[in-house]
Amino acid sequence: LFGWCNLSSEESNMTKIEILKQIERKILWFAIWMIHHANNIRTNEDEIKVGGHQASSTSLVSILTALYFSELKPEDRVAIKPHASPAFHAVQYLVNNISEEQLKNFRGIDGVQSYPSRTKDVDDVDFSTGSVGLGVAFTSMASLIQDYIISKQWGKNVRTGRMISILGDAELDEGNIYECLHECWKHDLRNNWWIVDYNRQSLDGIVREGLAPRLKKIFEAFGWQVIEIKFGAEQRKVFAEPGGGELRNWIENCSNEEYSALTFLGADSWRERLNKDLANHADTLKLINQKSDHDLIKLMTNLGGHCVETLTDTFQKVDHENPVCFIAYTIKGWGTPIAGHKDNHGGLITSAQMDLLKKEFGYDDGDEWNKYSGITNVGDFKSFLNNAPFFQVFPRRYSDMHVGTFEINGQFSEKISTQAAFGKILSLIAKSDSALNERLLTISPDVSGTTSLGAWVNSKKLFSRKHKVDIFKDQNIPSTARWEFGPDGQHFELGIAEMNMFLLLGAAGLSHSLWGKRILPIGTVYDPFISRGLDALNYACYQDSRFMLVGTPSGTTLAPEGGAHQSIATPLIGMSQSGLLSFEPAFADELVEILKWSFDYMQANTGNDTSESKNNFEQNCEDGGSVYLRLSTLPIEQVGKRETSLFKNDVVNGGYWLRKPGPNCEIVIIYQGVIVPEVLQAVGYLSEYRRDIGVMAVTSADRLHRDWRSAINARKHGNSDAKAHIELLLEGLQNHIKFYTVLDGHPATLSWLGGVNGNQTFSLGVDDFGKSGQVCDLYRTFGIDAKSIVELIESTTVGRPRIWAA
Repeated sequence: LFGWCNLSSEESNMTKIEILKQIERKILWFAIWMIHHANNIRTNEDEIKVGGHQASSTSLVSILTALYFSELKPEDRVAIKPHASPAFHAVQYLVNNISEEQLKNFRGIDGVQSYPSRTKDVDDVDFSTGSVGLGVAFTSMASLIQDYIISKQWGKNVRTGRMISILGDAELDEGNIYECLHECWKHDLRNNWWIVDYNRQSLDGIVREGLAPRLKKIFEAFGWQVIEIKFGAEQRKVFAEPGGGELRNWIENCSNEEYSALTFLGADSWRERLNKDLANHADTLKLINQKSDHDLIKLMTNLGGHCVETLTDTFQKVDHENPVCFIAYTIKGWGTPIAGHKDNHGGLITSAQMDLLKKEFGYDDGDEWNKYSGITNVGDFKSFLNNAPFFQVFPRRYSDMHVGTFEINGQFSEKISTQAAFGKILSLIAKSDSALNERLLTISPDVSGTTSLGAWVNSKKLFSRKHKVDIFKDQNIPSTARWEFGPDGQHFELGIAEMNMFLLLGAAGLSHSLWGKRILPIGTVYDPFISRGLDALNYACYQDSRFMLVGTPSGTTLAPEGGAHQSIATPLIGMSQSGLLSFEPAFADELVEILKWSFDYMQANTGNDTSESKNNFEQNCEDGGSVYLRLSTLPIEQVGKRETSLFKNDVVNGGYWLRKPGPNCEIVIIYQGVIVPEVLQAVGYLSEYRRDIGVMAVTSADRLHRDWRSAINARKHGNSDAKAHIELLLEGLQNHIKFYTVLDGHPATLSWLGGVNGNQTFSLGVDDFGKSGQVCDLYRTFGIDAKSIVELIESTTVGRPRIWAA
């Protein structure tokens, strides 16, 4: 089927193309074999199909060969389409970056992953690509971050590379890709290649006709060069012969579905159809009919995406930094018995078919994992692999210095919101002479002013590769926003597309590992709109990117804006998202301590990211990660000077006693965030006839809960002295004491606290869409105001019920 060059054993000094074709053959074999082994040979106690996408892997084999063994340099970074993971791992196996055992455990514990993963795989994965489409756009965002780094004095020595995405044509259905094209056009994108595996098949069927020319128009409209790689060298050679032009025209006009079907049916069907359609072209029929069945199949499947000679030549001719989209025509399932079948996405080659393929590839039973079986000249082959430029650095994971924290002089004594306090703290950092000031980068999707970044942006400017003056400032027109653009800017202002923000935030948060230059990125977004970009947020966390997400304004405190702008579920999102630790402070002094701690946490355990550290990615809270702050616009009275080490530690550990329970305590009120004034008002009323009420401030339900689970697990494994912070806070409280939890968010956030010591717990919060109104009206509507807190307590405790006095 393949027509690889078969030199005799006496011949040596193979040409580059000859060796590339043998590498191509090896990648193809190992990709399909590891999937077959996982599904048919390895023990399967679950009796569930393991899967593995043989067809999607094979369509990409030639492209990976040309890239990894000819075109790429170590500074280039690649996102592999997720369904071609086996082909990628086969590449890494050939160069000894992973072991045979890891291939044998494909999609199993301690084996290579279903989809390429920075954190779960041990080979050289640049970008995780488990979520279709996101890895594509991520490469563009990485290109922008690379430009940002080299524009700074501290990034001058970074060697720039191309950010390359290899994507399936069906991935182009993902909307975030087009949001990315628009945004990156605005930011003058460069050094970005997207290579479309244009096999014209999706998971459930055939791609709609006419997609390629439309893609070309879209990409060209955003300033990309589009290069079609449609025909292989053998096809082009035949096209140049008498009658070849008619064959080319036939292929150009053949529908995607028909080409796929004929590929699956084989030589007889190709011959029958071509003879019928080209009956009036004698020269063309002569070209077709003089070929054997093998050679005819070889000719008709020699599309540009399956010709390493064409691919290497095409890649090498690109001599500029502008973004390029290559549309490489391929066949899904190329080189296998399931090639072209519309059901082949999840299909598997049968054992009988694999036995035939094994013979065709020249393997004996038991020798299937041999890298050099059937290689014409093993010495030349090994030498070529060992000297491929891309693999001269492994692992390509770097690190950078730890950026120091900051000190805040003075107190926030005035009535202030956490959002406003956040803006003031950033403004103070902007005026400081510190490494933190230098390495902070802020990002916002068109909400910089309304998330309190205004002072920071005015001071630090907006990033652009070219200087751009603020016309309003230049013309002396008064404005609160003094926006100047330039290479020294430290803010990215994006359009209203949260997916782009999370992708850019994720790319910036990997700067220490990708380029050896640490950025501490902060992204601000309206808290309810976090949900718009959840897939990209999860994707960034899965890569162990380190960033700070500031969700503000949050909750029903954004009262006049109405239900669409009032977040409900975000506290639970923060708790449930792996790799992201969430906080919700109520007071400015809490926020100061959380910020200082968070900047250290974002840098923890981010060394060289070797395979050993990647295998231990299942982190506890001390291993570092990203941080989410849920802030509010509601100003509240501050509580005065609190600078003890106990207070500071308790704040970052997730909670503290705002009012310690007394010896006769029967009630504990536990709150998180801006709802504290209502809690204190309720306590003041209850204290007239109830003694020793305890009030616990929760600054991070997330951290308390993770710590509690870790302590339980530690005790289970023999560490009887392990105690969580929440257990220490509740130590000595009897389990007859009732807990009442409240926050401006979903009540489930704190409802678990009763399970720590077995205390009956009643939880207040918001679990329905809001509406426009004043904060006091909305608090009353959702039962989280002081009166509702008192009424709940009075209705669930023994004692003298009292009528609320306004």
